[in-house]
Amino acid sequence: MQPVRAIYPGTFDPLTNGHLDLIARGAKIVDHLVVSILRNVNKGKPLFTIEERLEMIREETRRFPNVTVEAFDGLLVDFARQQGAIAVLRGIRAISDYEYEFQMAMMNRKLAPELETIFMLPHEKYTYVSSRLIKGVFQLGGDVSDLVPKLVMERLQAKV
Repeated sequence: MQPVRAIYPGTFDPLTNGHLDLIARGAKIVDHLVVSILRNVNKGKPLFTIEERLEMIREETRRFPNVTVEAFDGLLVDFARQQGAIAVLRGIRAISDYEYEFQMAMMNRKLAPELETIFMLPHEKYTYVSSRLIKGVFQLGGDVSDLVPKLVMERLQAKV
C-alpha cells in the first residue's frame, strides 16, 4: 500500500488555532501532509507576505515530523500531482463552508479523478474562527490572543 500524501491548501492569512487543529489531526491520519499556501491574487491584499506566512506555519508545525509547508501558484490539482498527493484536506466549519467546498471538491474531481477530498470538522471552539474574522476583530482592537498561536499574535501586534 502506498503512503498517503495529502495537501492542506489555504491562504493562512493569518494562521489560526483552527488551522493548527486541522493540521495536527490531519497529520495523524495521513503519512505526509503538505500545508500549502495559495498565492491567490483574487483574495485582495494579504496582511502577511507569502514568506511571512511560510515562516510562521513552519515554526508552528515543526513539532510534526510528517508536515511540510510550501507555496504554490495555479491549480491545486496540478500542485497535488507535483507533490505526489492523493488527497486534499479541507476544513468545514458551517453549512456555508460546505457549499463552497463541495463545489471545489467536485471541480477538483473533474480535473483530477484520482485526487480524493477529505473533509474535517474543526474542534468546536474554532467553528466560528476564520482568518478574515481574526484580522477584522484585531484591527478594531479586539482580543484574538486565544484564537491564534502566540507567534502569530506577536506578528499581528508588530503589523499595527
